[in-house]
Amino acid sequence: MVQSMIFSFMGGLGLFLYGMKIMSEGLQKAAGDRLRKVLEKLTSNRFIAFLVGVGVTAVVQSSSATTVMVVGFVNAGLMNLLQAIGVILGANIGTTVTAQMIAFKVQHYALPAIGLGVGLRLFATSRRWQYYGEILIGFGMLFYGLTVMKSGLSALKQHEAFRQAFVTFGNNPVLAVLAGALLTMVLQSSSATVGITMTLAVSGALSFKGGVGLILGENIGTTITALLASIGTNVTAKRAARAHMIFNVIGVGYILLLFPLFVKLVDHITPGDPDLLLNSADQALTYGMAVGENPFIARHLANAHTLFNVANCLLFLPLLGVLAKISTWMVPVHDEDEQETHLRYLDNRVLDTPSLAVSQAHQETVRMMQIAMKMFAQTMECSHNYSMKLVDKVYRKENTIDMLQKEITDFIVALSPQSLTPEFSREVTSLMYMVNNIERIGDHSENLVKLVERRLESKIIFSDQAVEELENISSKTTDFLKLVYDGLKQGDGKIMTEAKRLETSINMLEDHYRRDHVSRLNEGTCTVDAGLIFIDMLTNFEKIGDHCYNLAESIAGLK
Repeated sequence: MVQSMIFSFMGGLGLFLYGMKIMSEGLQKAAGDRLRKVLEKLTSNRFIAFLVGVGVTAVVQSSSATTVMVVGFVNAGLMNLLQAIGVILGANIGTTVTAQMIAFKVQHYALPAIGLGVGLRLFATSRRWQYYGEILIGFGMLFYGLTVMKSGLSALKQHEAFRQAFVTFGNNPVLAVLAGALLTMVLQSSSATVGITMTLAVSGALSFKGGVGLILGENIGTTITALLASIGTNVTAKRAARAHMIFNVIGVGYILLLFPLFVKLVDHITPGDPDLLLNSADQALTYGMAVGENPFIARHLANAHTLFNVANCLLFLPLLGVLAKISTWMVPVHDEDEQETHLRYLDNRVLDTPSLAVSQAHQETVRMMQIAMKMFAQTMECSHNYSMKLVDKVYRKENTIDMLQKEITDFIVALSPQSLTPEFSREVTSLMYMVNNIERIGDHSENLVKLVERRLESKIIFSDQAVEELENISSKTTDFLKLVYDGLKQGDGKIMTEAKRLETSINMLEDHYRRDHVSRLNEGTCTVDAGLIFIDMLTNFEKIGDHCYNLAESIAGLK
């Protein structure tokens, strides 16, 4: 009997978690890029950000997916920390939709949903209908998993140790909160722990008060999971995770102080007796359930989950500025160059969701281009105001660019080709091409620094004309780098006209300055050693221009 109970629980939990994953991914694929655009454009103030967080999370059924997108926008400068916290607050409410779905007795439709979903996934010719099939498969697996779990968990109430534990949870909400938080940390999914809690309660093993305590704990557990996940991420991700933890922990704290009143309020607004157990076959037949089960507690717990998050969000919404300041104080900014050496956007946990993964790879590529542009600027500064500290910064940026090329490429390669739409496949190919070109820009900037060092070590002085020529071609190269960076960041494919002009201009300058250099050699105003360094510098400027042109073509969709 114990073995059967364990197998039913494990199998049911596996079906539930995998069903939730498939449904969430299907919803995100069906929505495509629109969710990202909604998040990007409709978060102009904290209240709109809050509503967007509710809506987007209710659609994708994944608060973590919403949070990942939000952090990316903050780092890209499209959303500030205040707006991000507003969206995450809203995501807290959006994720309660799962509990409300579970409270509806739709388990009878689980198997038909799986059958219909498989049919659409295998035989539909439209990709969108295939995604709808994935949504139905996930929906069916989720609810069938709950049914299987219930068959295993219902046997728990026959065991004295478990029965005493559940009685303790009902009498001591603090212990229930701790147990709920711990369970969520172990399973890494608040939706799963809410599902387990509601299943236990429906089976008659758990009282209403004990269930509310567990659900409150699960709201803390999900923030601890986010805190652990933020280890090794960027400053903004850490701050968002801290803010999430602060308002959930404080929220659970004041609800615990008012626990009897909160339980009465939920009972008052929800029909039925939350602790009613069906003790006869006639009653069971009336409610379409088994003897010993509880017909009303699922809706009570779902409403408790929703009411807690709604009340908490309404309380903290006017205090977002305070939350942002506290989280900023808790996670101070470190040295900018130190921050550059870490990945900012890539998160392997979203590889199964192509829209998010491609978005992260694109944002990391934009950052890589920004670092390459800064590296070139510091390289040019070295030629005017040389210092070992500045040279060290350039070399560190080169190492960072090399690291980013490897990490972005590995991340993109890890994406399953089968899960990519044709549009995302083209973007993935384009990103791989771009990171290689950006890496080469870094290499040529490094070459320029080495040439500057060689000139200074050899005490070689350029003629005034040579210095002016290097300034001119350097200025054109800087303009080209900025054009490409802006085009990549804004997704502006209409840059080819200016790109062609700059590429032609740099090539003409390089050719013209080579001929001028030969004239200076013949006139004796330039030494051979100075000339070799000068020609090598021109070559590197011209090569950077070539790679910028390649990037412009890729941004414009020509490569």
